[in-house]
Amino acid sequence: MKANIHPNWIADAKISCACGNTFTTGSTIPEIKVELCNACHPFFTGTAKFVDTLGQVERFQKKTEESKLKIEERKKILENRKSRVQDKKGDRPSLKDLLMQARKQI
Repeated sequence: MKANIHPNWIADAKISCACGNTFTTGSTIPEIKVELCNACHPFFTGTAKFVDTLGQVERFQKKTEESKLKIEERKKILENRKSRVQDKKGDRPSLKDLLMQARKQI
């Protein structure tokens, strides 16, 4: 390693939180002040709340429900079309049948 280019390592740097919690760790700065720590952060304390001021979650849920309904309606429409096409095919003779009838008449 090159000399005089690396910062000084302090093994027992003091970390102090805004909530009053203090602990020590290694750092290049002797004292660090933080706003949140594991003692006061909502994720670690279990008091996390989801703030949805714009209603984005509800809009997303509404869109997913609407898409499910549209998919079901589309399936019904396609089934109806398929049954109508099959009914029409059953009513009319095919080209092969028409040609066979024409040969018999000759």
